[in-house]
Amino acid sequence: MIHDAVLAACDDADGLHDGLISEPRQCKFDPKVLACKTEDNSTCLTGPQVEAARKIMGSARNPRTGTELFPGMMPGTELAWQVLAGGPEPSANAVTLFKYVVFNNPDWNWQTFDFDHDVATSDKVELIQPLDPNLREFARHGKLILYHGWADGNVAPLSTVNYYNSVTRILGGASNVVRLFMSPGMAHCGGGEGPNSFDAVSALEQWVEHGKAPDQIIASHRGADGKVDRTRPLCPYPQIARYKGTGSIDDAANFVCKAP
Repeated sequence: MIHDAVLAACDDADGLHDGLISEPRQCKFDPKVLACKTEDNSTCLTGPQVEAARKIMGSARNPRTGTELFPGMMPGTELAWQVLAGGPEPSANAVTLFKYVVFNNPDWNWQTFDFDHDVATSDKVELIQPLDPNLREFARHGKLILYHGWADGNVAPLSTVNYYNSVTRILGGASNVVRLFMSPGMAHCGGGEGPNSFDAVSALEQWVEHGKAPDQIIASHRGADGKVDRTRPLCPYPQIARYKGTGSIDDAANFVCKAP
């Protein structure tokens, strides 16, 4: 229900009604529009459900300083929220990480997690520190292609965007070393409603061995029958795929990469 409401509010923002949100940051959606007017039923959200949805879509922040600790889930990720809210317990992967890697305490209780003190503690653990954006040494030897699905409900898409922006700031522009491709409608590492199958390795090979930097990567989506039913170019961030105005919206040839 929430996902349908998000699409109704934001699908057309990129000028094309295709069931995908090309630039989720431009989507101004408040779950409150689905709040129940009278009694609770299957077509509306209760007050606590509205607040839960807002928290999932909002950033995790230090309650004392207000500093963002990690981005929230983007509009369009709703179909994957079951991973986040599949029951009363958090993700076992996260709990195990904090138990055995951060605190070295098998009896650690996630309900005691302190967004101020405990986040600072976890940041000191080398294994899970944010990746160093200083790629100057790497830039002298290789190229890097990053990609992330805008509909990823496991890892917030903006975490990769933020990392890429950090690299760009340090390198003073990174398009000749690092390029990021954001995929509308793609879930965690693949799957989802949008084109999500593509060959980044060949694009990297052309870049490294032949000096041809990727100005787009063609992605495809397969229907329930296993056949390709849509192709779309993935564009170097921050560009997005724009429909040329003619031809099938399911054919990548009818799109061009442009600034949002």
